[in-house]
Amino acid sequence: MKKFFTVIGGMGSLATESYVHLLNEKTPTKKDQDYLDYILVNHSTVPDRTAHILDHSKPSFLPPLAEDIKQQSLLKPEFMVIICNTAHYYYKELQAVTDIPIIHMPHMAISMIGKKYPKAKRVGLIATKGTIADHVYENEIKDAGYEYSLGDQSVQDEVESLIYDDIKIKGAVNAPKFHHILQTMHDKFDCDVIVLGCTELSLAQEKAPDHPYEVIDSQEVIVDKSIEFGEKIRRGEKIDFNKIY
Repeated sequence: MKKFFTVIGGMGSLATESYVHLLNEKTPTKKDQDYLDYILVNHSTVPDRTAHILDHSKPSFLPPLAEDIKQQSLLKPEFMVIICNTAHYYYKELQAVTDIPIIHMPHMAISMIGKKYPKAKRVGLIATKGTIADHVYENEIKDAGYEYSLGDQSVQDEVESLIYDDIKIKGAVNAPKFHHILQTMHDKFDCDVIVLGCTELSLAQEKAPDHPYEVIDSQEVIVDKSIEFGEKIRRGEKIDFNKIY
């Protein structure tokens, strides 16, 4: 197979399944051959990202992801995407092990705020404790010039419960809980736009989109970019990945 890309997923598997579903659903097709060519690595045994970020004595997720990227690089994909926001904690280290471009999901997500919601001034971020602690999204939001809020401990507890108790453990989206989190970020913390900085939250958005709040779904953004870049490489167009950031 030539002119394909690689998806590094499995963190978690339901979120990766959501990415693949959205990718196939949003790709313009009329026949089987119109779908994109890609390889999916569903590495579900990668150690917990948040646990390691909060306590470096816990097993690191860097070595297994670096090994995945080295293996996939031998197949020469055109680019790679990592379907886990928290894993971008080691983005620089992971990109350093390969010459294949790795698309930076948090950067892509924040770059869409101005395009999708040009009047937005105050951005809310909901994500795992690990993503909050690593400041990847926070720095992107600040660099883009927005005011922002991370909510409070009550919001964080509710977010963690939705991600871990409901989606990762039970395999189900608690729609009322998801909607309440968005409502709190909008009403209590005056957020014009709420960034879903975790792929499990993206799954919640896919399954429970019936709410009035403006969101930036990081997974939907990376799906759109995967399609954009995938179709360009299929047409033989050259992409200068250094300029997309």
